[in-house]
Amino acid sequence: MKTAQKRRHTSQSPYAAPSANANKAGLEPRRVATRLLAAVIDRRTPLDALTDGEHGHPQFLALPPRDRALVRAILASALRHRRTIEKLIVDKLERSLPPNAQALSHILHVGAAQILFLDVPDSAAVDLAVTQAKADPRARRFSGLVNAVLRNIVRSKDGELERALAETRDAPGWFIERLEAAYGSAQTDAILEMHRREPPVDFTMKYDPPVWAQRLGGRVLPNGSVRVERLQAPVPELPGFDEGVWWVQDAAASLPARLLGNVAGLAVADLCAAPGGKTAQLALAGAKVTAVDLSASRLRRLSANLDRLGLQATIVQADLLKWQPDSLFDAALLDAPCSSTGTVRRHPDVPWTKSPDDIARLAQLQRELLGRALDLVRPGGIVVFSNCSLDPSEGEVLVERMLAERSDAALDPIRAEELPGAGHFVTDRGFLRTTPAEQSGTEHLGEVDGFFAARLQRKV
Repeated sequence: MKTAQKRRHTSQSPYAAPSANANKAGLEPRRVATRLLAAVIDRRTPLDALTDGEHGHPQFLALPPRDRALVRAILASALRHRRTIEKLIVDKLERSLPPNAQALSHILHVGAAQILFLDVPDSAAVDLAVTQAKADPRARRFSGLVNAVLRNIVRSKDGELERALAETRDAPGWFIERLEAAYGSAQTDAILEMHRREPPVDFTMKYDPPVWAQRLGGRVLPNGSVRVERLQAPVPELPGFDEGVWWVQDAAASLPARLLGNVAGLAVADLCAAPGGKTAQLALAGAKVTAVDLSASRLRRLSANLDRLGLQATIVQADLLKWQPDSLFDAALLDAPCSSTGTVRRHPDVPWTKSPDDIARLAQLQRELLGRALDLVRPGGIVVFSNCSLDPSEGEVLVERMLAERSDAALDPIRAEELPGAGHFVTDRGFLRTTPAEQSGTEHLGEVDGFFAARLQRKV
């Protein structure tokens, strides 16, 4: 069986599931997981909004930390493997579920996700799902079906899970179609396979990556980031957090700020800046950074992150499309709001909450923001445009259209030698394009989020 599918939340982990002896107290996190799964699938609510530590779903916030971790683990598995779980459930049914049986479907998915992908006793997963069905007026008459289907999955999973994984593509059809149009069938399969895996955690270091890699139990990547395959504690409890030595940042997300080159002493605008990883990079490199974002709450997080890191920036809450600074900047970094389809490994709800219409709407907003970013730099100034989308309409296509529209802007092609360990991500056109499909090696970066970046210069 593919090793990626057997990464379980073991009893040794701080994120492990409650034991089988947790009695019916274990029912509430399953109920919450089912409610949140329904919100994601039926109402397309982003999972981050539901599980945010301050503003999340009230029933989720009412859970103790251990149960919150279980809910997150259930939802991640249920969303990463939704089509696989769906196939295994359907194969056990004599007839299709009624079209209005969404509540029943979500109960089955939550139960099957635990049986197939989490280190939860099978008997507990089945019994709690049946108890939940009996307590739900919409699913009560199907409690016997829940019991039969899940017990059948328990009996057959060793022989059927690997086959189901091989026969399914765990994403909605629209998402697969767009990936295939951009990357072809083989690379799409590689991307989708990576989306099934729990991602590692990458850190950007202020100093001494080898020393902190050892302390964190990780390794130094070719670009200088430190990667830890599995955290041994929550992030605030890790060595170096209180000292402000590092921040969490996917290795691909650390690349765009480097495309501005030597920024020491330059006035640089970080546009759409929160939560602040790129602001921190620029400040650490000696830039005079102005961090701009529309969201007051996200800027509070950015400010707190900078305080912890001992770094400084001027923070501005403003609508970028309306903001008028006192003077033009030497350079700007625009990490624009996007569909986030490059971050599915970390946010498995994205394919289920976004749509082609969302991508089109966001691409239009990005074009407006990029145009505004060009207006904010002096003649001869540089703008790096980036986002974490895999869709070319938010990347390559958008930039080409902007260049055709703006006679005062020119492409400043990125060169492979600018990005040690990541030069293979630079395209012939001089764009940066990463995907999760690229495997990591000793001399080149891989297994990263999907990211796009382009560098433009405002003509003199």
